[in-house]
This record gives sequence, C-alpha cells and structure tokens, in this order.
Amino acid sequence: MEKGYRFSFGPWNIHTGADPFGPPVREEFSFDEKLDIAFNLKFDAIQFHDDDIVDVNLSASEIEKKVKEIKKKLDDKNLAAEFVAPRIWEHPLTVDGTFTSNNLEARKYAVERTKKAIDIANLIGAKNLVLWPAREGSYTREAKDAKLAIDRFVEYLNSVLDYDKNIRILGEMKPNEPMDASFCPTTGHFLALASRTIDPERVGVLIETAHTILAGLEPSDEMGFALSFGKLWGIHLNDQNGLKFDEDRTFGVVNPKRALSQVYLLEKYKYGRNGEYVGLDVKVLRTQKKAVSYKHLQYSRQIFLALVDIVRSLDENKLEQLRASQDYEEIDYYITNKILGR
Repeated sequence: MEKGYRFSFGPWNIHTGADPFGPPVREEFSFDEKLDIAFNLKFDAIQFHDDDIVDVNLSASEIEKKVKEIKKKLDDKNLAAEFVAPRIWEHPLTVDGTFTSNNLEARKYAVERTKKAIDIANLIGAKNLVLWPAREGSYTREAKDAKLAIDRFVEYLNSVLDYDKNIRILGEMKPNEPMDASFCPTTGHFLALASRTIDPERVGVLIETAHTILAGLEPSDEMGFALSFGKLWGIHLNDQNGLKFDEDRTFGVVNPKRALSQVYLLEKYKYGRNGEYVGLDVKVLRTQKKAVSYKHLQYSRQIFLALVDIVRSLDENKLEQLRASQDYEEIDYYITNKILGR
C-alpha cells in the first residue's frame, strides 16, 4: 500500500487502440502479459467483466475450472480481483436495454447473466459486483415507461441481492453513451434506488471521473455525496475534455486542479482504509506504440501519488482561515501554486 493506497485497472485498459471512430492500431497483449505489466507497475488488483475471466457460455464445471486457473495466475502475481461486472449490454437481446427492457426475455437474460457473474466473483475471490447500466435508458422518450423502468430496476437489484447474501452491488452511473439518456444518470439517483431494495446496506457506488463530468457535475462533489452516505466503495479515476464522448484520459492531465480536488477529498476522508482500491479506467492514446501502451496506467498512478503528497503538504489551518474569511481567490492561488511546485 504505497502511501496508504492500493491500485487496480482492468484488462481493457491495455488495448489495441480501437475507438468509436477507428479500428485497432496495435496488436493485443495476452492476458498473461497484462498481468506482468500490472505486477511490474506495482498494481495490487485487476478489475474484471465476467467474460474477461471466462467464456460465460461454457458449462458450470468448465467455468469453475477456468476461473480457478485465472485465480492461480493472480495469486502467483500477488494480485487480487477487485470486482466482477456482468457484461449484459452486448447480447442481441439487449439492444434496447436489459433489466429495464420492454422485452421480457431480455430482462430474464439480465438476471441469469448477473447470477452467473456472481458465481464467477465468488470463485475468483471478489466480494463486489459492479453494475454499469449501459443501455438502461431510451433513444426516444415515448419508447419506454420511465416509471415502470425504475420499478424494474429495483426488481433487478432485489433479485441480485436475494441470490447471494454476501455480494455487494456497486452502481457505476453514466448519463449517456451508448443510450441517448439514462434512467439513472447520477450517484444520487442510484442511491435513491438503493434505499428501495431489500438490503440497502449492500448497495453502494463506484464513481468514475469522466462519467461525472459527462453529467455536467464535479467529480469531487459526487464523491463527497457518496462519502456522506458511507457508500463510496469504488472509484474509476481518469480525465475528460468536457462534454464529449467518454475519453478516459490519463488521470490529471486535462485538469490537474480538478484531479487534486478528488484526491483531497479521498485523502481527507480516508478512502481506501477499508480495503477500497484506487481504480483507474484510462485509455491509451491511439498514437502510442505497443511497447509503451501502458504509460497511461503508470502515469495515472504516479500523478495520483504526487497529488497525495501535495494534499498532505497543504496548511489546513491556513485553508480554514481563508474559508472563514471567504477569501476564495486566495484559496485558488494557494492551491494553484502548490500544483506548480511554488
């Protein structure tokens, strides 16, 4: 735990350079090579979708055998599995949503696929299930009943909580992309849903920097909201050039001050002390050659740790005095100078 923090990323964060507007530009690393990179960069855990681990169409016995093989590879590198997320949004049934779909078969598929993801999580030693409601929205307002969609959302959460009495659900909200608009776009929306479930204590959130910015919100504010509820159980740090597609830039390279405000809050309220990870969800630029297509992970981690040092160097008494006098211009200047190393 360097400076009190543990770090994770997903296999998809070391990729071929494909984006919504172009094909792959690099050859893929093998899974074993990605584990080597994680180990060499001093990461502590790997984030997973269910099918990052195993072909979910295999039989139960085949799935168990394969997952145990992957777990041994993690153990050999002293890496943990932070979470498993069911990739329920890519099946032909779910073009118009999963558990909020008008299609009964799509809703059944979402539940059964999620149960299988929970089984995989238990086998690989992850206690968290991350839920990204990618297609739980609409392209056209009149296409779905928004009230009924929320009721179905709660029913789905209840079915997951009822299936496994130990699993925790971490909602990762995103306001748009791939849908035009989400039924549950923010942390507050999801925590309101959580309060209606059969076990709200096992429902929390994972907040991603870019998703928050895409909602027109400030990441540290969303984190503060979740921290106030005791529900910030995961984070995906990255950066974003405003209201565009989900860019997932290296953490802190677009707006260092915004990055500092996130680290300030995480540090102040001791995020990570209960086993939470500093998760990175960053994309390597298409221009990078394969041999250096992991720098975005290396630099995101280093920038985070550098910002921790800056936060710990801040004079809290001075900040409190400036807050009391409402001299916010001086706060801006003070923080900016710290970032500039002055």
